[in-house]
Formats: sequence, C-alpha cells, structure tokens
Amino acid sequence: MSRKYTHTTSDVLPWNEGMLLIEKLKKDGKDLLSLFVAVSLFFGTRVSDTLSIRWDMLMDENRCVRKSFEITEKKTKKHRRITINDDLAKYIKSTYEGIKPENLDDFIFVSQKKSVYSIQRLNVLLKEFRDRYNLSVKNMSCHSLRKGFGAELYKRGAKSENMLIQLSMIFNHSSTAITRRYIGITDQHIAETYELLTF
Repeated sequence: MSRKYTHTTSDVLPWNEGMLLIEKLKKDGKDLLSLFVAVSLFFGTRVSDTLSIRWDMLMDENRCVRKSFEITEKKTKKHRRITINDDLAKYIKSTYEGIKPENLDDFIFVSQKKSVYSIQRLNVLLKEFRDRYNLSVKNMSCHSLRKGFGAELYKRGAKSENMLIQLSMIFNHSSTAITRRYIGITDQHIAETYELLTF
C-alpha cells in the first residue's frame, strides 16, 4: 500500500491476468465485481465513468444488451460512444440474469450497502484480489484495468502507429507520446524492437 499523500503510478494489468481475474471472481460468487473488471477492461473507461453506468445504458427495455451506448466523460466533459462486442454482451446478459436488479435505471456497481462503490474501496479490493489470485501486477488499481485495455489493443493492432493514434483518441490524450507512456511503452521496449530484425 502506498503512503498517505504520496502518488504511485498504476501498472498495466496484462490481458490474460485480467481474464483470469474475471473468471476467478465469477467462480467465487463475486459476479458484480467480476462484471466491473470485465466492463473496465473491455470499455477502457476511467473508473469514475464506469461507476456512472446504469443498467439501462447497457440493456434495452426488452432486457437485451445494446450494441452501443454513449457516456459523457466526467473528467473531459466529452461524449464517447462505446461499442459492446458480442463476447462482453453475453457476459453482461448472464450477469444481469444472475443479479436480477430491480430497476433498469439503477446504477450497476452498487455495494451491499446499496451505494455506488467508491474508487478507494475498489482499489483496496483490487489489491486484495491481486494477492489472493497471485497476479503479477505490482501497483494494482482501477487504473490498471484501463491501461490493460490500451496495452491489449495496441498489441492486437500489431503495435502500429495507427492503433496508437486510435488509442490516443479513445483516451483523449493530447499526443501519442502520452499514450505510449500510459500503456507502458518505454525506451527499453523500443530498443528491443530493433532486436527483432534478422538476416
């Protein structure tokens, strides 16, 4: 745990460990927290925006998962359209059916005390889950999930400049240099890229 009044940079949660965390939380009966990790990893939203999501943003009146939805980011005040891919849609649907919330206009990520989780509480829980499930990420927080989203998309986009530009737009970063640092691309990673070439 970091000392009070100090700043610790969150590390990237590797995608495979994120998927493992989702699975382990589900298996342990923590469906809502499992969904929180899934939504955070698949949407790449800031935690404040994730916590503002209601069921009716993800589900229509027929209790079917929507194809997409819009949020207004709390930090930037910018509108962002988020597409829900088919894999995540199935997970949202099964979690919804398991939880059976009373109203569609309820916030999703509500604790047993019937209030929306605080960021501080989620950070404490994520550190506990890191230790319980032996995850390799050192500095674990809600921000690790957003960074995991970016790092995985960059990897799946063949580490291309085009993907970096798209991520920069998604994250509303002012430059791709900020995005590079954000998802953990260091000078060491760049140097190692040159080692990939052979005769």
